[in-house]
Amino acid sequence: MVPSKFAYHKPSTVKEAIALLATHGDDSKILSGGHSLVPVLKLRLNDPEHIIDVSGIDSMGGIRDNEKSITIGANSTHGEIANNAALKEHAPMVALAASMIGDIQVRNFGTIGGSIAHADPAADWPAVLLAADANVVLSHAGGQREVDIDQFFKGLFMTAMGEEEIITAIRIPKTAFNKNSTYVKFPQPASRFALVGCAAAISNSDGYITEARVAFSGVSATPFRDSNVEKSLKGSVLNEGSIATATASVADGVSIMSDHFAAEKYRKHMAGVYARKALSALA
Repeated sequence: MVPSKFAYHKPSTVKEAIALLATHGDDSKILSGGHSLVPVLKLRLNDPEHIIDVSGIDSMGGIRDNEKSITIGANSTHGEIANNAALKEHAPMVALAASMIGDIQVRNFGTIGGSIAHADPAADWPAVLLAADANVVLSHAGGQREVDIDQFFKGLFMTAMGEEEIITAIRIPKTAFNKNSTYVKFPQPASRFALVGCAAAISNSDGYITEARVAFSGVSATPFRDSNVEKSLKGSVLNEGSIATATASVADGVSIMSDHFAAEKYRKHMAGVYARKALSALA
């Protein structure tokens, strides 16, 4: 199938993009890399009259290594993120997850901003950003606001973005737990989306865990951190025994998805398997 006809706009600044968004409202959609939006347009699941292409806005690109954080422009491609030296050093799970997305064509064009705006529950970024304690920078006509990642994902394809807001950046803090982090996933063979994706980040002092962040994509309609696993790990030594104890309760109390790829019971079991893989890699 092909998309319906639409008017194409390519602003050169964030201010111009927001003005177009305000003018055309519900009849418009933001385009960056296009790997989330274009398939939806082709299937006519969304039928906007105006496409606002933000891929040429320079201020939304680039990855900046700051004193206390790393700022990833929303237009940064998965490939750029996967190859960034600062992220490999300070938040290896971010670079690792980017390297696992789709294939090389997808990684060279798809963007982190477009992916998290789409909020597909099987995407890799939600789990990783939740584990990383990221902030999402949203720009609007009155300026900017930052949303903690714990408050950003609201449900199936739902986020905290306002109707006239654009994601312009994602901030990853430089923390001890982000420096000791990883991401593993059970991929759908064709799309490489995560049937189960687990991001884990651990900090410790004298061998004892001081902070644990374990997050999942693909398991539920909304990405989540598993507080039961995190509480079990905190204060323990990360080893085979503590990992087995902590992961025995993976996804307890969570509404788990069931579809033609994986039934609920199987998904829950694999969430435990991949949590153990992630934590064992850190151990």
